[in-house]
Amino acid sequence: MRLLKRYLAAAALIAATPAITLAQDAKRPETLGVGVFTFTSGPAAAYGLPGRNGAEFIIEMINADGGIGGVPLRATFVDEAQGAEGVISEFRRLAGDASNQVMIAALSSANCLALAPVAEQMQVPTIGWNCDTHQLLQEDYDYVFRPNGNTIPEFMAYAAYLLDKKPDVSRVAIINPDYAFGHDAAEIFKAALKAFKPDVEIVAELYPRLGASSFQTEISRLSAARPDVIFSNLWGGDLENFVRQAQPRGLFTTSQVVLALGETVLQRVALPEGVIVGVLGDGWWMSPTSMANEKTQTFAEAYRKKYGEYPVFPTMKMANTFLITKAAYEKAMKANGDAWPTRAQVAEALKGLQTTTLTGEVTIREDNDGIVDQIVGTTVKSAKHDFPVIGDMVRYEGKSLMPPVGQDPFKWISGLDKSFLETLPKPGSYK
Repeated sequence: MRLLKRYLAAAALIAATPAITLAQDAKRPETLGVGVFTFTSGPAAAYGLPGRNGAEFIIEMINADGGIGGVPLRATFVDEAQGAEGVISEFRRLAGDASNQVMIAALSSANCLALAPVAEQMQVPTIGWNCDTHQLLQEDYDYVFRPNGNTIPEFMAYAAYLLDKKPDVSRVAIINPDYAFGHDAAEIFKAALKAFKPDVEIVAELYPRLGASSFQTEISRLSAARPDVIFSNLWGGDLENFVRQAQPRGLFTTSQVVLALGETVLQRVALPEGVIVGVLGDGWWMSPTSMANEKTQTFAEAYRKKYGEYPVFPTMKMANTFLITKAAYEKAMKANGDAWPTRAQVAEALKGLQTTTLTGEVTIREDNDGIVDQIVGTTVKSAKHDFPVIGDMVRYEGKSLMPPVGQDPFKWISGLDKSFLETLPKPGSYK
């Protein structure tokens, strides 16, 4: 609470005296414009709006603390629901304005793939706050960065956790959204299972369209397949609808369910105990690392008071991305004699950046991909909250699940075997 009071006091002071701060260094711009791309409408907004809220809230906190180098942040939000053509057009418009120095883009893997060459062409630092697809950085880019990890470590972590929790698994079914994120996740999860336990049989693979309202047909097919395990990376409104429709039909009692983005619905739908969930990275505000960080707890409690619920991992990913952006500017200014950096200098500062976030540490390696830890656990009842939380947690070191730079990820995975699992921490070890 002490930090929250200081934040509110600082906010009031800065709001009252902006001219004094800016007058101290005329070389600095009046504001640092940032384009922020996320879903604010449609079914994907169930994931995208917590990201937008996280952006607005962390911007308030950064500006209340003096901004970046004395310059307040100013965000322009773009709704990704308009489709790739509209998103690219908006990106070009914002990047064409010199006052917008950084793009935080985007949520959708498809939009990230479409925007990357545009960012390179326009030479504007573009930081993927989500952008999970491992395909994003297969090309060499100078202006495109993804600090929050990718699908390879994310879904390898689920395979490792599942086999530790259920080593006798033999029949697995998959239900993922029908686009790159869903298909990529399935291929990675299957590749890891094949490497670690070759006798696992995939008994069903279902790919409902993004934004489907009914999953009754898929639920019937899953029931008929009789899997030991159901793996899914459905997200947003799709995930909420699937859980609400699958529970009454018994899928959560007949199979071990793995919901890769399950943490996002813990406060919204009644997930039973024992569902394997995670946060596609380390962005769990109740992890031991986060609970020990006073700033993180201040952020979480203040966020709850403003938005009516605790931050979910898209919120934390977005907030962490802004802290990474701030760290890059500070690194660039330090290298530049405290002078305000150019876009190119900010991009250079992002390369190899190491910094602390609200939920852990991040390192951007030489291919511009971020190394972050992966937290996975199972749902358990909470004595403090009226919704389930994540228990029996493991925190995998990000570097342990990342293929070496330049190496084909699937070839790397295929070269592993079950002995690799013995090198990893076990469920319940993260306390």
